[in-house]
Amino acid sequence: MALIKEFRDFVARGNVVDLAVGVIIGAAFGKIVTSLVSDVLMPPIGLLLGKVDFSNLFIALSDTHYETLAAAKAAGAPTINYGLFLNTVIDFTIVAFVIFIVVKQTNRFIKKASPSTRECPRCTSNIPLKATKCPLCTVDISAA
Repeated sequence: MALIKEFRDFVARGNVVDLAVGVIIGAAFGKIVTSLVSDVLMPPIGLLLGKVDFSNLFIALSDTHYETLAAAKAAGAPTINYGLFLNTVIDFTIVAFVIFIVVKQTNRFIKKASPSTRECPRCTSNIPLKATKCPLCTVDISAA
């Protein structure tokens, strides 16, 4: 029973719940970015590059030629799907950039804590800001 109570207390702490919510929202955001890349960004880029469908770019590792990736997969042929890989790299880049912006903005709003101690110039121990003498080496630091 102690293990169950300990687990319940662990889950009830705010940061664990916050983490769970963050993971769920992050997974949903990842799906949105994947759709953005696959359905919105890549079609116009493919059109500009000569009507290229990035999701259908692949190299068949067998001697047989396949017109589409779906045909190669249906035949069970091994493939290197570099078009899907490009889509995934773009997905990652967008997610990483958004996380960078969010962290940068969050850090900007976090108030920097003012220090409550300073270093003694003689013995380098930490002393309170209002101290006039170091309690360790007794040097006068009122002028420092």
